Order: sequence, then C-alpha cells, then structure tokens
Amino acid sequence: MRVLGIDPGTQVMGYGVVEEEQRRLAHVVDGTIAPSGELAQRLTDLYDGLQELIRTYAPDAVAMESPFYAKNMTTTLKLGQVQGVVVIAATHAALGSCAYTPMEVKSAVAGYGKATKAQVREMVKRLLGIDGPLSLDASDALAVAICHIHTASLKATYGQHLSAQTTGR
Repeated sequence: MRVLGIDPGTQVMGYGVVEEEQRRLAHVVDGTIAPSGELAQRLTDLYDGLQELIRTYAPDAVAMESPFYAKNMTTTLKLGQVQGVVVIAATHAALGSCAYTPMEVKSAVAGYGKATKAQVREMVKRLLGIDGPLSLDASDALAVAICHIHTASLKATYGQHLSAQTTGR
C-alpha cells in the first residue's frame, strides 16, 4: 500500500508518501508546497501540486490531518477549504481519502496522543530511517500516511477476525 499523507495549510502544505510492503514501511518522498497570492490562487496551486504528486507517485490512498481546532474562525474556514481541495484532488484521481485528528496521528506514530511535534518528527524519522533534516510540515504529513497504513492494517486484521467469527471458522 502506498499512501500520500497531507498536512493541510493555506501558506504551507506538507506532503509525504509512505509505502508498506510485507509489513515494512518505506519513505518514498516528502516536501512542502508553498503557494502564493490570494486565497483562490493558493487553493488552485495546491490542487495542481496535489495532482502532480498523485501522477508522479501513484498512491493507493490520500490521508490528511483534520484540524482539531484553529486559532480563529477565519483560519478554520480556510483550512476547511484546503481539506476540500485535497478531497477533490483525490476524487478526481479515483482515490479514496480520509482524515485523522492530530490525536489519532500522534497515537499511531508516537504511542501518545499528546506527543509534541518534535517527538512525532523523531518517531517518523526512526520508523522510516530518515537521517537528514525533516520539516515539521513534511513530518506531520508522513505521520498521517503512517497512521493511515497502521489503521488500514488494523481494520483489515480486525475485519478478517470478525469475518472468521461470524462464519464460524
């Protein structure tokens, strides 16, 4: 499974692609998209950037962090618009998309829902074998991708277990 993780932002959007094969995680790419101009132009640039990432890295799914809260209503509305852009980009590429709260992401990666951004970044680096520098936006995006892989794996295992119980196997 290959997942494109997104840390939404109107000024800087973090992205990261993680692949899981035979229960091993592999870092594919990470970075940021920093659009400029008015909001409508930034949203367009984010959409175009996401489409290019999807074409280049061919993920199986797109996962993003959903803001739990924002500092003010305007910021919350803008982040909602960015999330809409992510969903539309995924949908146009015939990919599923989902969102995870910061607490879900932190729990999946660091084992503690209130871990700091620095703690999450260090765990992402360890899990993916990244030695060099890693921006907080990119590490958050990679963490979302890891969270999605772990969650999908858990759901698959749980679903198989539940199916076996239901059928009596």
